[in-house]
Amino acid sequence: MVQSFSLVDALSLGDLKVYLGRAARVGTGSVRLIGGQGVLAVYASVLAPKGLLDGGPTVLGLRTFALTDRDVAFDEIVSIRALLDRLALLSVVVNGETGPVEVQLPAPEGPTAWAGISPPRGGWTNLGLVDSALLERSAGEGISEVAAALPPDTGEQLVHKVRTEVWGRPIEGIGRQTAAGAAFAAVSLGFLRPDDPVALYESGPWTRLSTRRGHVLTR
Repeated sequence: MVQSFSLVDALSLGDLKVYLGRAARVGTGSVRLIGGQGVLAVYASVLAPKGLLDGGPTVLGLRTFALTDRDVAFDEIVSIRALLDRLALLSVVVNGETGPVEVQLPAPEGPTAWAGISPPRGGWTNLGLVDSALLERSAGEGISEVAAALPPDTGEQLVHKVRTEVWGRPIEGIGRQTAAGAAFAAVSLGFLRPDDPVALYESGPWTRLSTRRGHVLTR
């Protein structure tokens, strides 16, 4: 069993910390770490159905990071908070220089339903570009609607119902039907920048929004 992985430098470590911090604020509290062929893929669940009868969308964030070892391979679900605690303890600067950063994996969590829904790694068809301003607007309108519909101390069941209704709607202005939750995830995880292109892909029931900063996968 793999107990650690090594990022290539301190810049990667900083990017991972920022991504995990954002995911902790909007996600389920855990991430799926898949390491292999010199790449670490970090999946975070932003929205996920609760049970087989829940018709809400699955919305996952994904960022990848380079690893120093191409032979290391693992697939673990861990607590975001536990992983951030490990990262906070790392010293990455020696005599003013940075190098590879070894990260100890926290104890794995039990299986989660969202982590069992794996998007495809290949077979994606490029559908063109999406205006980032359109995604920003869709996310802003949805955030306002959710806030207005949920008074303080609302129960978890009602929160999920409202979020599913708002974020499950298609984004107007995109040819391929894409849940508004994808726009929410792209904004919340920091993947959008005004001048950066956003590419739209599809593979079977999955849709992917990709920027230089990360990917949002929706089903």
